Amino acid sequence: MRTHKRPRMIDVARLAGVSPATVSLVINNRLSGNVRIPPETQQRVLAAVRELGYVADPVAQSLAGTRNRLLGVFTFEAIFPVQFRDFYYPFLVGVERAAEERNFDLVLFTSTTGGDGKRCIYRGGSNRLRLADGAVLLGAETDKAEVQRLVDEQYPFVFIGRRELPDSRVSYAAADYAAATRELVEYLFALGHRRVAYVGAPLINESAADRRAGYQAAFAGQGLPLDPGWLWLQEDGDLPTMLRRWLKQGVTALVIETGPFAATLVQTCRDMGVVLPDDLSLAFLGDLVMDLPWELEATTFTIPRQEMGAAAVRLLAELLAQEDAAAVRQVTLACRLAIGNSCVAPRQA
Repeated sequence: MRTHKRPRMIDVARLAGVSPATVSLVINNRLSGNVRIPPETQQRVLAAVRELGYVADPVAQSLAGTRNRLLGVFTFEAIFPVQFRDFYYPFLVGVERAAEERNFDLVLFTSTTGGDGKRCIYRGGSNRLRLADGAVLLGAETDKAEVQRLVDEQYPFVFIGRRELPDSRVSYAAADYAAATRELVEYLFALGHRRVAYVGAPLINESAADRRAGYQAAFAGQGLPLDPGWLWLQEDGDLPTMLRRWLKQGVTALVIETGPFAATLVQTCRDMGVVLPDDLSLAFLGDLVMDLPWELEATTFTIPRQEMGAAAVRLLAELLAQEDAAAVRQVTLACRLAIGNSCVAPRQA
């Protein structure tokens, strides 16, 4: 029985009549001012590659320090979607589209370590992302110690979402949550609301900090007083008690960080007999990817998720082309206000 062996670089060299080193320089695009190969020799090498069907081994290329046209995608939690409406789905669509446009293949890194199921880049102590030329990272629960190790190793990566480290700058493609939140709160002011409370998740990360900064900036920009008690996080106490206190204080609108808790808040209001949106207008700080127990159309802002995924790949491609390990690329994209009927003018107005 005849077997077909995979063609090797030495086979390409013999057919083209050149050395294996010349083949490596041509197929890995490592020509520079100090290395000159005649165009006709390059054409012979490429013709031999096509004739033999030679494909470079990406692992060998990675070990040799050459580019293999592979981009990694890594998340710190299990967020790859199983449903079309999953929050992360558009990010991944943007990543795939931009990678295809730039002739990159994608590698998904999904291994976990430890009993908690959290994902780890340095499983076994080594950087598993090095199979790829660079990586796109995403996920809310970021291990910043691992991100710092990537920076220290000068491994090219771009985060989807703003990320900050104490001692280093990080490349990212982010949404302008601060500006979008401020615009949404100012819309409530334009309707006549003056006492607007904030409901947030206990998670403290850059996107949450940006939203809360935008909320406070809206009050400062209008010269309106902001009661510190109007900013409530889930660990701050009992939600029904807080809602009663706000209603007694004359709060007429809430802005809510999106997530599973948004549905809990809406149901709690209905259980308490709060009429929505007449008693309380509700505005949501980002895309709603869950069903709410009501029939209203949410007032919110849409996050440019596909654009962020595509921008992350574009920035990563720029970093790889520049080959400057210390370079940092950052871009912030605008969100778009989406007006629904979950917000109306307050009764006293």
